[in-house]
Amino acid sequence: MALFHDVEFWIAVAFVVFAIALYRMAFKRVADALDKRGETIKNEIEEATRLREEAQALLARHQGESRSAEERAKGILAQAEAEAIRLRADSARELENSLKRREQNAMDRIAQAEAAALAEVRGVAVMVAIAAARRLIGENLTDQQRSRLIDNAVGELDKKPH
Repeated sequence: MALFHDVEFWIAVAFVVFAIALYRMAFKRVADALDKRGETIKNEIEEATRLREEAQALLARHQGESRSAEERAKGILAQAEAEAIRLRADSARELENSLKRREQNAMDRIAQAEAAALAEVRGVAVMVAIAAARRLIGENLTDQQRSRLIDNAVGELDKKPH
């Protein structure tokens, strides 16, 4: 019984009790932290797996679309080649007709250009005459005469058909 009176014994007992209490508290926290970390890792793995499956599905879909697009492109190319051959044949036939039409168009344009030049000369002559008349009217008429001339012109507008 001398053992129960020994200070070192009670220090050892206190140490063991302290170690057990510390172990239980620390073990629970460590276990909780490890469980939480394990759950996080599990969720991340599930998410990565889901994303991988989605990526594989998208890849397969895009590969299918790519093959389909390639087939369509080949069809379009074949159709374009056939169309080019047909267009060459058509253009050879139409070339001669086109040359004849161009010659006639050139003659028509020359006639139109002559008519347009004549109309332009007439237009310039009218503009020069109007400018000269404006200058003469401005220099030789008083304000009262100008006003009366404008009133007469406005009155005649109602009489003329539009």
